[in-house]
Amino acid sequence: MAAAAPAGFSLARFLTRTAGRRDGSGGIGITDLLAYGYLALGVLVILLPVLWTVVSSFKPREQIEVFDTRVLPYQQLTEQIGGRSRPLYRWDDPATDGGAVLVFKRGPTRAMTEVSRVDRPDQVLRAPRAALIPAERMRLATENYLAPILGSGDARQFTFVRYLTNTVFVTVVATLITLLINSMAAFALSKYRFRGQMTFTLLIIATLLIPSTIILVSLFFVVWSLGMFGSLWGVIIPAAATPTGVFLLRQYMLTIPDELLEAARMDAASEWKIYWRIVLPLSLPALSVLAILSVIWRWNDFLWPLIVLVSDPRKHTLQIGLTSFTGEFNTAHNFILAMTVVSLLPVTLVFVWLQRFITTGIATTGLK
Repeated sequence: MAAAAPAGFSLARFLTRTAGRRDGSGGIGITDLLAYGYLALGVLVILLPVLWTVVSSFKPREQIEVFDTRVLPYQQLTEQIGGRSRPLYRWDDPATDGGAVLVFKRGPTRAMTEVSRVDRPDQVLRAPRAALIPAERMRLATENYLAPILGSGDARQFTFVRYLTNTVFVTVVATLITLLINSMAAFALSKYRFRGQMTFTLLIIATLLIPSTIILVSLFFVVWSLGMFGSLWGVIIPAAATPTGVFLLRQYMLTIPDELLEAARMDAASEWKIYWRIVLPLSLPALSVLAILSVIWRWNDFLWPLIVLVSDPRKHTLQIGLTSFTGEFNTAHNFILAMTVVSLLPVTLVFVWLQRFITTGIATTGLK
């Protein structure tokens, strides 16, 4: 069970406490400056890419494609002139005593570009290329989110609801199966004594040294032979048991007193009842850690679902669906950024929901 906070505990005081100076006079010492500087640097390194993704997801496609590094989203003004949508520019026309006027280009950009004023489209002027400044306004490109979600506009091929349903199904079912299988294996390896117990444990841990890409071919043939190719179950089943989960839960279950299990056996409790009614509730912090890890693994998985589900686009997950915005000659980065932000939200919510167990689970795993 999660450890309760001590009496008088204050989160703000905990986050702002200092080690003080070496002479014991209190205040902020060099250790505090280094510690908080290191933590601030870590936060920036982790959060800046996420913040950049969120901010850029509201930029118009044109601004992203020209690699505009400004933080705020800007869009160039356009005007329907002669049946065409023409980008507008600001130009300090000498004929207007230096006042800026809105113009549009009549032809290709040259050192002296032919332009016309918006209010006088038939009058041809010549303006220096460097003097033409794009006329812009700040605008949040909400269509980056609405078009893929609603399946409209340039994102008609992106079936968001189907991709989201497939991803949620794979993530939830795979996580539940992972928790069940890993906890049962950990229970056997931590609470039963049998010949080869440590050998099996070391073999399970040793599989962490094998890169997943090495066994992709073997997994493919297994899935193909079992008839799960092109099925969501072909994504779920092969990754159901993880050595990380077995090791994490085993180390935590070692901290559960054996006397509890012996007392249950004396009360005629079956092994399944001991596992389900005693061991699992006491392992809730470690199960929460494994749950958030499994959700992250399954939700962000790309390579294995791409191999198994390549033959049936209707079974694609959200991560594979993002590849529909990538073409041979162009890529809709605005839609990719927006849907990436959307795909981050469920994992973030799961983490917030389980975060109160995570610290306790990690801190107490391995203590005995």
